[in-house]
Amino acid sequence: MNLTADYFLGLSAALFIIGLMGVLIRRNVLIIFLCVELMTAAVNITFATFARETNTLDGQAFAIFTIAVAAAEAAVGLALILAMSRRTRSVDIDDFRSLRD
Repeated sequence: MNLTADYFLGLSAALFIIGLMGVLIRRNVLIIFLCVELMTAAVNITFATFARETNTLDGQAFAIFTIAVAAAEAAVGLALILAMSRRTRSVDIDDFRSLRD
């Protein structure tokens, strides 16, 4: 079976939609954070697919850069979530909104 770009772009679109729906619907900050990471993975699949289709390394270079940024984002994001959850004793997004007052 020959896998074409359509399969990879379909997979990427499905992952991105699942991540987007998770960000919009869920109330748990950790789940929202994981859904953002899922959306980042979908973008990386798209970058790699277009790099394969155009026979260049540009898309793969962007994907590697995105992976490095996502690793830094994960470290900072999890530290912030941990600090806020220690203060509010919860990981519900509504409890974090009360910190603005």
